[in-house]
Amino acid sequence: MSQPQPNDPRYVSRPPQARPKKRRNWFLRTVGLIVLLFILMLVAVPLYAWSRIDKIDAMPTGDRPAETPGTTYLMVGSDAREDLSRAERARLHTGSDSGARTDTIMIMHVPDSGPTALISVPRDSAVTIPGMKGKHKINAAFNKGPALLIETLENATGLRIDHYVEVGFGGFASVIDSVGGIEMCLPKAMKDKDAHIDLPAGCQELDGVNALGYVRSRKADGNNDFGRVERQRAMVGAVAKKASSPSTFLNPVRYFNVATKGVDALTVDNDMSLFDFIRFARGMRAVSGSGGVTLTVPISDDNYRLSDGSVAVRWDQKKALALFNALKQDSTSGLKSA
Repeated sequence: MSQPQPNDPRYVSRPPQARPKKRRNWFLRTVGLIVLLFILMLVAVPLYAWSRIDKIDAMPTGDRPAETPGTTYLMVGSDAREDLSRAERARLHTGSDSGARTDTIMIMHVPDSGPTALISVPRDSAVTIPGMKGKHKINAAFNKGPALLIETLENATGLRIDHYVEVGFGGFASVIDSVGGIEMCLPKAMKDKDAHIDLPAGCQELDGVNALGYVRSRKADGNNDFGRVERQRAMVGAVAKKASSPSTFLNPVRYFNVATKGVDALTVDNDMSLFDFIRFARGMRAVSGSGGVTLTVPISDDNYRLSDGSVAVRWDQKKALALFNALKQDSTSGLKSA
């Protein structure tokens, strides 16, 4: 029997068959796989980096201030050179001194609500160090280990330190290089042979070596330790902002480098969890924008003479205690950057 033709009444038209969906399904599966791999990378890389971070018993024993709302971190920049190779010491211009001192001491308080506060503590601050007679520069406490530095700070501030974070020369420079450098705007040229920098005025991109010299210099701007702590806070905020920017997260190579390059020179306390460290990182990100305040411990005398004749920095006790009492009460909203 012959098939009906289009002009035959018995002819029933049929809709054209749909095209195969193989190509569309293949595209969706590919996109889904890429998204899955991206999510796995975001999770796996920090876990891998966290597993490599050195952890030490940094907390003091005995009587300590009571726990307070929020979380308080002590961040120390150490000039220890033991973990640096001869080539790294030459590249970073660190010299070959033994032992460790603090180039940076900062207290960061991340409140349960309100802005994060980042407070610089001048390393020449005159304080009472347990086990030592009279007043000494706070940097001397770190020479005997982080536990004594924490105990000294807790006694001086009445504020409990919850966690400890230390970064060395090599880790700092590596992080700067891993994010492709950091832009800093210099109001005037800076030249300091001790810090090995010769930087022109104006906005410019600093690599790891120049950034390290920029935050270590005490002579180039004529403000001694006060200019340095301001530069350190600005640099820390800029690094945190760039490290957590979309340009980092969307670039797998940069993201991996940022997460892993500096961890070999990073040390935290044994009690810190990955969650605590993530909160620390988020706090550092907050102080780079409107979500934080940055300031230095109030000073009354920057030419204070110690018993050994050296010049130290004396805090303004009334203003300093008011600042630390605000942190103890988790009240950072009234603080203003300085």
